[in-house]
This record gives sequence, C-alpha cells and structure tokens, in this order.
Amino acid sequence: MTMSDTYDTPDTRDMLDRTRQGVIGKPLDRPEGGLKVAGQATYAAEYAREGCAEGVLVGATISTGRATAIHKDEVLAMPGVLGVYAAPQMLRRPAQGTAGEAPLQDPSRVDYPLQPVALVVAETFEQATTAAKALRIDYDDASTSARFLPTHETAEAAKEPVTAGDLEAALRDAAHVIDANFTTPGHASAAMEPHAAIAEWDGDDLTLWGSLQMIAFNVAELADSLGIDPEHVRILSPYVGGGFGSKLGISHEAVAASLAARELGRPVRVVMSRQQVFQSIMRRSETVQRIRLGAGADGRLTAFGHEALVSNLPEESFSEPVTQASEFLYAGDNRLLAVRKSDITRLTAGSVRAPGEAVGMQALEVAMDELAIALDMDPVELRKRNLPETVPGEGTPYSSRRLVESLDAGAAAFGWDQRSPTPCARREGEWWIGMGMSSAARVNILAKAEARVTLTAQGHVVVETDHTDIGTGSYAIFGQIAAEMLGQPIERTTVKLGDSLLPAGSGSGGSWGASSTGSAVFYACEAIRATLAQALGCSADDLILQDGKAWAEGVEARPVTDLLTEDLTRTGRIEPGELMEKVNQSTYGAFFCEVAVNAFTGETRLRRMTGAFGFGRVLNAKTARSQCIGGMVWGIGSALTEELSFDTRDGHLVNHDLAEYHVPVHADIPPMEVILLEERDADASPLQSKGVGELGICGAAGAIANAIYNACGVRLRDFPMTPDKLLADLPDPFAPAA
Repeated sequence: MTMSDTYDTPDTRDMLDRTRQGVIGKPLDRPEGGLKVAGQATYAAEYAREGCAEGVLVGATISTGRATAIHKDEVLAMPGVLGVYAAPQMLRRPAQGTAGEAPLQDPSRVDYPLQPVALVVAETFEQATTAAKALRIDYDDASTSARFLPTHETAEAAKEPVTAGDLEAALRDAAHVIDANFTTPGHASAAMEPHAAIAEWDGDDLTLWGSLQMIAFNVAELADSLGIDPEHVRILSPYVGGGFGSKLGISHEAVAASLAARELGRPVRVVMSRQQVFQSIMRRSETVQRIRLGAGADGRLTAFGHEALVSNLPEESFSEPVTQASEFLYAGDNRLLAVRKSDITRLTAGSVRAPGEAVGMQALEVAMDELAIALDMDPVELRKRNLPETVPGEGTPYSSRRLVESLDAGAAAFGWDQRSPTPCARREGEWWIGMGMSSAARVNILAKAEARVTLTAQGHVVVETDHTDIGTGSYAIFGQIAAEMLGQPIERTTVKLGDSLLPAGSGSGGSWGASSTGSAVFYACEAIRATLAQALGCSADDLILQDGKAWAEGVEARPVTDLLTEDLTRTGRIEPGELMEKVNQSTYGAFFCEVAVNAFTGETRLRRMTGAFGFGRVLNAKTARSQCIGGMVWGIGSALTEELSFDTRDGHLVNHDLAEYHVPVHADIPPMEVILLEERDADASPLQSKGVGELGICGAAGAIANAIYNACGVRLRDFPMTPDKLLADLPDPFAPAA
C-alpha cells in the first residue's frame, strides 16, 4: 500500500503538534555521529573491493581546443599500468543533478584549462599517478580565441527580465537614490570529502560507490553517459562528506571509473585530488551587480533595480539567479530585475550553496544600508518599512514571513540599541569597532520524494529511502518524524539511506531535503497509523500512539505489537502541487554582527554574530542550529576571505586548494548566537516546515560589510573585503574616535 499526495491544499491539521512521543523538534544527536567521529563511517573511496585498480584523471594543458592524439603506448609500458581511457562517453563537465541525464560530451573537445581528458589506471595509486604525469597528449590549440573574463558586450539575457512601472522616472522623482555597483568573485564548494567513486560490474550490472547528493537523478545521469538502462545501475552513497552543490550531478570520476571497470573486468577506484576538484568541478559564478534604489523622504521604496552579469561555459544553460530574493523581499512598484550571462573559458558554473541569494543579497543588503544612512534612518526600521503585502508585480501572497520577528529578536539579543550610527565612533586600542546588520531570505522548495516505512512485528521502526545525508542530519530527522508519528522511542528507530535500490527521495540540495523526503516519511507513517487504528477499532484521527502503546478515548491501551501479526510496511510519496505557484513560501531571518578593523593594517576580525531565523517547524533544533551556523560561516568567508582567482592570460585557476583558497577556520569564527523562531507553515509542506540549510548564508556577508563601514567609515562594494582594499581609505590611525 502506498500513500501519495500532490500537495495542492495546505495541511492545517497540526498533526505533529497532536502526537505525544515528544521527539520532533528536540535537539537529538545524529545517530551516525559516533561512527563519524570514530572514523567508522565508510565514505565513497573507502570500500574494500577485491582486485580494485586505481585510476587517476589527466587534465588538459590548453585553455580551449581539441585533443588530437593520446600517446598511450608510452605509459602502458610503465610498471603496473593497466590501461589509458578516453572514451567518447567521458564527461568534459559535471552534470547539474536535476535533469536526470548527462548528454554525451566529446572529451576530446577542451572547454577550459585542466579539463579531464583521459584516465590512467594502474595496480597502485602511485603507479597511476606517475603514469598520468607522463602521459603525452597532442592538441589542436585554439586558446587564442578563448575569453577568460565576462563582459557586458558578450552577454545575453539569462531569462526574461522582471519589469514593472517606470524605473527611470521613479529614480528621477525619488527624494533619495542609491546607484551602486558591486562585484563578487567565484566561489568553490570546498567540501571536506573530495569527489570519489568505485565502480564494479557484474555482467551488465554496474554498482557505483560514490559521493553524490541526488541519487535518483545520478542513476539516470550515469546510465545516460554509459548508454545503458538505468535498471542496470546501482549507486551507494550512505555517507557524504559535504556537497554544497558540487555533488548534485555525476562528474568525471564516476563515469571514468565505470568505463575503465567495464573494460578491465575488475573494480576501479578514482579519487580526485583536491586540486582536480577545484579545477574541474563546478564553481559559483563571479558577478557584477548594479543596484538602484529610490525612496521617498519617509524611506519607502518607489524604485527598485537589480541587474547582474554572470558567466558560464558556452552551451551551459545554468546562470546564477542573482536577483532571486529581490523578486519578493522588498517593496518598490517601479522595478527592473535582470540577469545576463557571458560565455567564458572557465570551468562550469553551477549551483553552490544558496545559488542566487548568497551573492545577490549581500550586495542588496549593503545598498539598503547605504540608503538607511542617506535617510538618517535605523537600518532595521528601513527594512520593516519596506515589506510588501504581496509579492511586488505579482500579487502573490506570502505563506508566512517572520522577518519582522527575526529583526526584533536578533536586535534585542545582540544589543543593537548600543550601536552608534556614526562611523569611527568607537575605538579600542588600534581597532575601530563597528556593528552591522542585514536581512536574510531564501526561496523554499518542495520536491518530489518517496520513502518506505516499516513497523516490525517486534515494534521496531525502519525508514528507507535513497535520500542522502551530506552532513545535514537526515538520519536524525527522518527517524524523529517516524518515531513521533508511530509513538516509538527513537532508540527503536532505524534509518537507511543512500542506496538507489530504495525508494527515491528528493535528494540533498536546495534546502528541500528534510521537508520533502520528510513529508514522504510522514505520509507513510500516516498509512501505518490508519491500519493500526482499524485494528484497534477507532478512527485514525482519534488514535494515540506513545511509548509503543496504542489507545483512543474509550479504548483501552494495548501494546502496538499486539495489533501486528507481521511487519507492516507502507510507502509515502509527495509531489509539489498548486501551492508552489499560488503562494510564496520563502524563509526569512536577520543577521547582526560586530567587527574590529585594525587602524594600521586594515585587518578585519569578526567579534560576535547573531542570527535569528524563521523557517516553519523546527524538526531538530540541534541540526537546524548547526545548519544556521554553517551558513553564517559561509557568509564570513564570502565577506572576508573566499575568492577564486583565475590567471587572465590562460584562464587557469591559481588558488586550487585549501592552502590558497581561504575558507574560514576555527580561529576566524567568534561566538555565534542562533535564534530559532518556531512557526507553522502549512502551505510549505505537511510537516509545516521549510528549508533551513542555505538560509544562514543569504545576506550574512552584507551585515559584515555594513559593520566594517560603521567601524571605520570605509564602504567597500568589492568582495571579499581584504585588508589591501581597506588600507587606502582608512582614516588616520592616530585620530581619536569620532
């Protein structure tokens, strides 16, 4: 029996508020946490397969052109080398992970520097590495025609612009106008676990152990690349050491390992080096943004313009949706929102944590701060004053919006009332001290998902879905939903994930996983509850399940196991319905931070940060808090340190490892306060929850930029805000505080 639902009508039953087990929302530990900290959780590269050979990818040494000859014989004679592969099916760029296919890509065509063009396989990793370095490849070099920098002249509209009213006229008539240009660099996902795969064939059937986020899609992509039926592909990915978008789709290592394993008739492992991940796995696009805001003397926006230039490879359809939050966050009847894409010779641009809002909002929130200063208005008040009743230009209602509550709660907890609006007003030794804030907003998505739940005759609960856990807490959350719905202690609940033979969950991406696959778990449990109610002789609405017992008003409590003669299995499914189009279901929050800027060196140190967030029902307070902190850390990196640097002569990535691509480390992160604002959003999902994973980054870098201005009076619009950019405009270091 399967319970299935297209989510067209809000579920207002508050089901999880009426159950009694008391585990939903609690800050429970991750059940797999002990395995991870003890090094016992097995990741993609760590499976022991008998006779497993080792493969190393070889990158192109030109910027663009074609590989014309691969001199295999020279390396095939080297010790331990088993083969050199450059089959037509090999990918030259990773898949995005939402189309379910990876169209055949001629690997001899080079689109960007160090694109993988061949795989060398040997008995040992060392032998394969030595041979890969020795492999000679001839090229038809077309690098003279390459474009390494995006330009407005070569850009085309990425999508239809959003327009309303007359922006230019509204700007002319506005009492206060902000017209500012912002730049953000490319970013790397920089997940802890590198891309890795082990491929093994049994006749026509392929098993792949991989580090992937969207298994149901990945099966279809891999099968498409290999030219086989998806029924012959099994992917196992029970533990993933981070993804952040980089593992949404299959990439070079998975396809290359599969091809080589089929040819050799033995397992093949391919693990990308950190440098190869940076050089050939998708990046976040750099952006050039122009933001124009016009407001009356009362601070109410009358004009709102947000335009962006982004980049990608030719033929790639993805473009960073920079203006995504600008479509619904603030008012302004006269609007222009536009994104243009320029084709350049750099590795593929794709989804990196919070695509769109992560870079668009940090610029928007700085522009809003500039407007607040022009108006001599508190930045918090300016934002409150410009919250529209419905989505501007559409009239679409909001499902819920706890932005005002987030602003108020964050301001109160942080001590925002202690801030001086005057830059350089506070000095401690050689440090200027300042405070800044910003709003947070992120679109919410409900995705198609399926999950199977079994209540065994012994009273144990088993949840099964191919959904992945990329470090976000899926094992914990799905177990909590099932335990709550079926009235069983969490200790009697087991969650099985990351196997494509299991029902297809939504996958981990876009902050949709917990609510989407969690809703499928919810529906499966509802079907089990209906069967138990029938056995007990009551209605499903009256059934009470707690601590392994079942009862209803007027019906004596009985152990659930007394109602079972065999295991009870049900499958739940959910698909997005009309509500996705009828109601804007975004998530909201606010950031407040304090920075210290060194008066002599321009070094910025973040001293403390508070985030307040509203995203529907909190399913697990501990994992939700961790996600918010993780997002805020990403925001710190975006504000102060993270930047992909490309050589403009040949387009190659210069800082291709964690030594030179500077992600924040523990020493960079001050005390972080997270405030979770509980709410119920029945429009978003049957669980009344929304996504939280990406919300914590959206706007965070803007708050830091605003704090830097408040500290030292330097307004930077070029991220990251490194000391060299501050130094030229810092006030006299010997001057007293204002």
